[in-house]
Formats: sequence, structure tokens, C-alpha cells
Amino acid sequence: MKDERNKGDMGAVRIKTDILIIGGGTAGCYAALTIAENSDKKVIVCEKAHIKRSGCLAAGVNALNAYITEGKVPQDYVDYAKKDAANIVREDLLLTMSERLNSVTEKLEQLGLVILKDENGKYVTRGDRNLKINGENIKPILAKAVQESKNVTVLNRVCIIAFSVEDNRIRGAFGIGIEDNTFYILDADAVIVATGGAAGLYKPNNPGFSRHKMWYPPFNTGAGYAMGIRAGAEMTTFEMRFIALRCKDTIAPTGTLAQGVGAKQINSLGEVYEQKYGLTTSERVYGTVNENREGRGPCYLRTVGISPEQDESLKKAYLNMAPSQTLKWIESGKNPSEQNVEIEGTEPYIVGGHTASGYWVDTNRATTIKGLYAAGDVAGGCPQKYVTGALAEGEIAALAALDFIKDNHAERIDESDIRYHIDEVFGFLLREKQLFDTEQLEEAMQTVMDSYAGGIKTNYCYTEQQLDIADEKIKTLQKLSRYMKADDLQEVMYIYELRERLTVCRSVIAHLRARKETRWHSFAENLDYPEKDDQNFLKYVNSRMENGEIKIIFRDLVKGGSNYEHTDQ
Repeated sequence: MKDERNKGDMGAVRIKTDILIIGGGTAGCYAALTIAENSDKKVIVCEKAHIKRSGCLAAGVNALNAYITEGKVPQDYVDYAKKDAANIVREDLLLTMSERLNSVTEKLEQLGLVILKDENGKYVTRGDRNLKINGENIKPILAKAVQESKNVTVLNRVCIIAFSVEDNRIRGAFGIGIEDNTFYILDADAVIVATGGAAGLYKPNNPGFSRHKMWYPPFNTGAGYAMGIRAGAEMTTFEMRFIALRCKDTIAPTGTLAQGVGAKQINSLGEVYEQKYGLTTSERVYGTVNENREGRGPCYLRTVGISPEQDESLKKAYLNMAPSQTLKWIESGKNPSEQNVEIEGTEPYIVGGHTASGYWVDTNRATTIKGLYAAGDVAGGCPQKYVTGALAEGEIAALAALDFIKDNHAERIDESDIRYHIDEVFGFLLREKQLFDTEQLEEAMQTVMDSYAGGIKTNYCYTEQQLDIADEKIKTLQKLSRYMKADDLQEVMYIYELRERLTVCRSVIAHLRARKETRWHSFAENLDYPEKDDQNFLKYVNSRMENGEIKIIFRDLVKGGSNYEHTDQ
């Protein structure tokens, strides 16, 4: 199958597979491994980068933050996550994830991950729920296992741009091969989306060349969210944004300081303020913002006075996961024990691994589109999943997809659907000129979100009037994004990434406006409704796109560990 329009001689390839996995990160890789180990079904994994170093594990991690330690049970983890999220969670999702945390950890160790152990051969814990690991090579270990699996084909540098959905049944997806200049039509009986969350919606801490020095991978653009939103999938809790508390300038993690050496949050007067505001994730950020706002900043994590051994431990730990922080200590000529570490909040992100944003799924991680499953950061309702939780969800989604395709086979993607998406790609390639490029529109988008939808500029606060302004401006940018020009498929990918972010922005704005309360300080700081309102908003804020507009759906809480199934798709 070949298109004759001759822009770079782009060809088209059609492939049929049993299960298509979109995203070769943590959840996607583990889903592929699970399918290979439990069936002979054909699997294609599409990754727009390369699975060896892609997703949130690209640079490695030094701890597994979700584990059931000795003396604890899965329900303890459910209770912790539920409290941290002020009850807006899916208990069924948290419990089914928590029950698998330890088994997927053992599987990682079997694959070659070095997990630190004490003299008795037990895992070395860090806090109540964490394990220490040597995790610089965690992603290459996963990638190697996937690439060696039977019946698994990995398509690196293939960017999926859209689902193919007919009558609420997924038939596959469309992608562009960045390096082989190919348009891919991928027919599948089931699809698992594992593309991660959304970064880059808001103006980041650092400008210009350093704008991609952020907490979450800048290449995670909300693609999976956006494709689902456009296809009519129900989404949940986008208003529970995530804002990370990080080391100033380097945007390095603070957990290693807080848990590793017990560093407390202090203001410029040396006062410990963390207990004053609370210790949930959002409260730690809010306390820091408020101390600065009231003139007691800057704020720090107190490391002055730690031991020489702790100094060396911190420098080694950060050299593995955030080298810029270690370099900052070296360049200053002072160890952590001689200077406190200044902290700040990042811009907001939309992630289902730390908060509950994402697809509305049933207990088996099936979305409201038949045949489409979600796992990892892209799946909603199950916060605090981290690495091991993403692995667990990849496993759950994979087993459910295998069960689904026993009796369900999708129709081939319709030729008219193929033609529509090929024409769209060629439209970008063949356009002769444009008024704006992707970087200019992305900067405009981030400025809008920063100023009117609760970014760093407004201390994460917003009003309904500001959200109305944000929505109108984002709609204008969406219209402009239809007329972009690209010289090759790499630039076509940048256009789709911009459009994905804009789609997610509109959903975020709609969700922020719908929750008329402030349940999570900083994460959703609504100045029109500054108090928590359990009477009216102890419920999920969900949404579905209908005729180009975001329709809000309120759903009652799903309590307990019993199975939840979709009833009104």
C-alpha cells in the first residue's frame, strides 16, 4: 500500500496483531512480558522513542516507592493512598494493584534488578513502603526482557497519532514511523494504552534552553489521554493535578532528603513548618507556597548537621538520578551538611501514577471504549502507584485483554478512516507556509495555563472567571494548530504533541471548573470555593467529549475492594 503524493516518499504499511500496546514505558513493557508468558498471542509494542531508555524510568530510580513491607498488608497501602488523596480514589483499583506490588518486585529482581538486602537477606526498606534499589539500569532490564520475548514485536520510533474507533469499539490505531518515513495502520483485537501522563501544559520553573528541566519527562505529552478524549472515552479526576516539591533550580527529588536523612521542611527563620500544614503530598507543597507568600521564605530541607557518611550517601544517590544536584553541591564547595537545600514547587502535571487523573476504568483496567485498556500513569483512580504499581497495572490490563480477545475480534480498520488520517499527515507535510511554529504555540499555551489556570505565576490559584478566559484562549490555539507546517515526520510528531497537550488542557480546565471546592491545596486551589465540601463533592468528577465540548459527569465513590464494571457505556 503506497501513497503517491511523494512528500519524502512516505509509504504506508498495514499490520495485524492480536494486542497492540501503545507506549513502551514501565506499564507497557510489563504488559508485553505478561502476554508473552501467558499466551502465544501476537503483540506489537509501539514506542515513539526507544524502549531501552523511554518513559519515567529512562534515567533510572534509586527506590521502589510502592511495596508492602514486613508487618503490613495491601489494605494498609489502600488506606495510605486514600488519605493522601482526601478520599477521591478507587479502592478496588488500589487494592488489586497493592496485592501485586511484591510479586512484580520479585519478578524485577529475577530479571536482574539489584535490590539492596541486609545481612539477613531481607530487602532494605526506606520508610514504611519503600525499598532501596540500584536502579540506573532498570529500564534496559525491562526492555531486554521484552525484546527477547516470543511473539512480541517492538516498533521503536513509531509515534501513535490516533485510535481507530467505530461504534465505541476500538479496531486499532495509526502511527508515523519517524525514521523509516512510514505511515502505520495497526489492526488489533485489543489495545492497551500505556503512554504516561502529561507534562508541558504549564510554564515550567526554568525558562529558555532549560525549560525541559522538569519533574516529569517532557516527552510525555498526554498523547494517550488526548486520543481517548477525542474518541469519546470517559476520563476522571483531571482536576487533581500533581505538583512536585523539588530542589530549587535543579528540580531534583526531595524524597531522598526527607526519607533518606530525615530532613525537615524549614522556613528562612529556621522554623519547622511541615506539621503546621499537614504531611500529605499536596499539603507539603501548599505549606512551602504559603510560607513564601507570607514572607517567611525561602524554604529549605534542613540538611545542615548530617553526618559525613550521609553527605556521601546523598551525593552518590543524586549522581544516579539527578546529577545536577550533586554538581551543584560540588560547584558550591559545600557538602549538604554545610548548607540546607532550597525547595520549590514545580508546574502542575496530569499523571495517574501520583494522583488519580486518567481514564475511567473498571477493576480490570478496561476503559469505556470496548477493547481498550489503560495501565500506568494514563489510568485514573489509582494514585501513588509509582513504578511497581505501573507494573502491576500492566499485568492486570494484559491478562484482561487476553481474556477479552478469546471471544471478541475487531473488524478491520475502515478504508475511509485510513484515508482521513493519511490526508491529515500529508496536509502538514504539503502546506507551503505557516504563521506560527509549534514552539511559539506551545509557549503561548503554557503562558495561558500559567496565568489563568493555576500555574506557578498565581501560586497555583484560580477562579472561575480565569478558567473561562483560559478555555477561550486554548480554543483559539487549537484552531491555529490545524494549520501547521512540517518538513518531515519528526516535525509532524511535534504538531501532534502540541495538539495533544491542547486537548488535555481543555479537559483540565473543565475539571477544575466543575469541582467547586478546594479539596487538595495547591493541586486544585479554587479561590471562589476555598473550603472542602464533602456534602456536594465527595465524588468523582468525570468527563466525556461530545461534539467537541467537554461534558462533565459526576459519579458516586466506589468503595471497598469489590469489582466495578461499566454499566452505561
